[in-house]
Amino acid sequence: MLLSASQPIWCLPAAAVPAALQTTPEGLGQGEAQRRFERFGPNRLPSLRRRSLLLRFVDQLVHFMALLLWVAGALAFAAGTPQLGWAIWAVVLINGLFSFWQDYQAERTLEALKRSLPRQVRLWRDGLPVQLSAELLVPGDRILLEEGDQVPADARLITAVELSLDLAVLTGESLPVARHADPIAAGEPGKAAVIPTRERANLVLAGTTVASGRAEAIVYATGAETEFGHVAHLTAATPRGVSTLEQQVGHIVRTITAIALAMGAITFSLSLLFVGMGPMESLVFAVGIIVANVPEGLLPTVTLALAINVQRMASQKALVRRLSAVETLGSVSVICSDKTGTLTCNRMAVEALWLPQAGPADETGLLAEACLCSNARLDRSGAAVRALGDPTETAMLLAAWARDPSIEALQRSQPRRRELPFDSHRRRMSVIVERDGALRLITKGAPLELLAHCSPQGRAEAIAANDDLAARGYRVIAVAQRCLDGSLLAAPADLLERELTLVGLIGLYDPPRPEVPEAIRQCHQAGIKVTMVTGDYGLSAQAIARQIGLLDPPAGNGGPSAAPGQADPVRVIQGDHLDRISDVQLRQLLKYRTRLVFARMAPEQKLRLVQAYRALGEVVAVTGDGVNDAPALRAADVGVAMGLEGTDVAREAADVVLLDDNFATIVTAVRYGRGVVANIRKFLPYVLASNVAEMTPFLAMVTFQIPAALTVLQILAVDLGTDLLPALGLGAEPPESGLMHQPPRRRTAALLDRPLMLRAYLVLGLAEAVIAMGGYLLTWRMHGLGWDDLRRAAPLLLHGQAGPVLTSIQHQASSVAFTCIVAGQIGAALACRSERRSALADLGRRPWLSNPLLLLGMAVEVGFTALLLGWPPLSGLFAMTPFDARLGPLVLLAPLVVMLADDLHKFSPKYLGTKKPAAGRGLGEGVG
Repeated sequence: MLLSASQPIWCLPAAAVPAALQTTPEGLGQGEAQRRFERFGPNRLPSLRRRSLLLRFVDQLVHFMALLLWVAGALAFAAGTPQLGWAIWAVVLINGLFSFWQDYQAERTLEALKRSLPRQVRLWRDGLPVQLSAELLVPGDRILLEEGDQVPADARLITAVELSLDLAVLTGESLPVARHADPIAAGEPGKAAVIPTRERANLVLAGTTVASGRAEAIVYATGAETEFGHVAHLTAATPRGVSTLEQQVGHIVRTITAIALAMGAITFSLSLLFVGMGPMESLVFAVGIIVANVPEGLLPTVTLALAINVQRMASQKALVRRLSAVETLGSVSVICSDKTGTLTCNRMAVEALWLPQAGPADETGLLAEACLCSNARLDRSGAAVRALGDPTETAMLLAAWARDPSIEALQRSQPRRRELPFDSHRRRMSVIVERDGALRLITKGAPLELLAHCSPQGRAEAIAANDDLAARGYRVIAVAQRCLDGSLLAAPADLLERELTLVGLIGLYDPPRPEVPEAIRQCHQAGIKVTMVTGDYGLSAQAIARQIGLLDPPAGNGGPSAAPGQADPVRVIQGDHLDRISDVQLRQLLKYRTRLVFARMAPEQKLRLVQAYRALGEVVAVTGDGVNDAPALRAADVGVAMGLEGTDVAREAADVVLLDDNFATIVTAVRYGRGVVANIRKFLPYVLASNVAEMTPFLAMVTFQIPAALTVLQILAVDLGTDLLPALGLGAEPPESGLMHQPPRRRTAALLDRPLMLRAYLVLGLAEAVIAMGGYLLTWRMHGLGWDDLRRAAPLLLHGQAGPVLTSIQHQASSVAFTCIVAGQIGAALACRSERRSALADLGRRPWLSNPLLLLGMAVEVGFTALLLGWPPLSGLFAMTPFDARLGPLVLLAPLVVMLADDLHKFSPKYLGTKKPAAGRGLGEGVG
């Protein structure tokens, strides 16, 4: 703490605070700020201690699947086959390493993305207002705080206007607490010397948030020296809940593992009872079957799919704060969007002015009055003059400055004596200014609410003018004033804001973003309902909604059921109407009307709307930027905050932060969210397909009394060498173009459903098994040995009694079967890139380089197979050898056969029937 006064900072009057903290009322100079930054360091808390990397790696080796494989390896050692045991344990270690690395990379990605959006703070440097990263704050900085800001450091208030703080992060209090700038006397009855710092009413503490009002303060402590920093070591990270995707992946793991155990038990029994194997040999085969069926690569692939899509979304200006939100985005069926800044460009400009007859001011005077009731400031630090503050206020200030460059002198000549900040219930802001000893109240805000407090004369004319401006899409601000008696200076708002005289109306236009109409069209095409939720007037909201395609153009004047000058009551629901209907009626309204605009909405009404949509089973994404939006953001399935204009409170409550505040970015994020689930469904059939080809040789051995086409080690080689990397490549597939032509996926829909299992086992897997067994039998035939010869050779090979000729033929035939399975897996990988498109047609159409990780995986498959066939140390261990070149065309044919089988299945009427949209949520829903 930097303090040169003998008294505590809270005991000093506000005017003495700058000197006590060795600064000036205008803030620090840049040079002094740099020196203090070098002395005190960045304004951030030390990182929390995390679980060590070694322990996090161990976690990947002791989960359910890993434990099963450890036991399987131990059984292999017990059965006298140490090579098999080491191979199984190698699978555990390699998959553990992949899982650990993917989790670690995903965590680092999220941290890096969060650092890319540093928290900003407004302060004064060299006497000028600037906006900097909160990490650059130093003791002595003068900062500005407004509603929704998170307090960036411990500071002493020097001015406070109706200020209240949310102290829940420090005290757990649920209600805001008032704050002021007055000193606390050292000898007051409360014994200030022993009052906890957090309870001193003229201090604002790091981590708390501004619930209402505005203030200026001088920083006295930063980083670890703040009150929050002193208790940070006691703060544990909030345990992360299990997402729907993680629950489903866990269910898949348990299901397939149960199948694997059952298959292993059946294998052991059949080989012992019918094949003539001994107990140890039977156990070895059973262990191999179990390992072959366990989806070892599932967990790292899921993590990779999430992490890659988080990075892709960040490149498209959508920062995901929680990995689980990516999957939820893919199920979004309703988007409740703000209007200003999200659907529009947030480039407010004054386009129209309206003055009442015999009003108190001309157009220049109207703008001047609006600027007196404003907290926007001109910034002359750059080459061009710009304004800082709320977009509506800055637009009016720049318009006033363009007409009268002396507007700042006018503001200084009428100093502010009191401010009544804007709030979402009053819908207006008021200030009391003084000129030549006389007091005036100036109020600006929503026209209808403000006109209700003006004299009735000319009110109808003003309302008609407001409706005319609003119908053109303008945001209309009314300005009124009254003279005050000094006795009313401290009166409450309801006594001050009455008997007002209307000065005029200001029409501001914020054009729709050019990309929003196409984004709205994509949402409707994807079965996603888009609902506009705004605090603006109904006619203004309706005009913008029609311009962006959210509402259809009017059939006549104002729509089929709207009176002239009124919004369409069927599609535009006003907040006061919402208050008059029950929750049941609201749910019926939302269920049967798909294109809606909610106008004049208060924060609690927005929350009620979100809850009603969720009660209907919808998955809701909600945008918000203010402190009052936080409850709705938390209640939604996906909260989306604005990164440019949003408050700190909104960003902390959200799952996704839009770095460009653009509605079209939400649609892009939904597309990537759908891509995550789609990629999991691409990976699953690929991994499961090879299990059929691995099981078939054993089933053929039991059924036809022929030698097994694959050894247990070869089965493990298929899993270890051919499944993992291509599966990761499928997890990294870019989203398909047709994803946004499908209805939203139900959150409860199973990832591993019947059509997927049938495709994996009976189409892809069966095709691989047929061609692998065909290659195996053909190799024996090419050596002049028929079916009967094969049956006679089986017991000799099984018990190690075969001569070198039979053994060599068996090794060649096994090598052909193995290579055909690997080639078939390449075809399966290409087929699994889409659930709907033809894999064969895509060969010449789809860009091969769009997924380099998949290409790398297939190259590794080929290289690994070549090593097994040609490198003696490996070929000897896995009982493989080079085979006759005449069988090469069969191997090359294997991927084509698998893709052809999958294409025939994809375009079969029965399969197409399973791909129809779920009832109640078809492609047309959300369009009407």
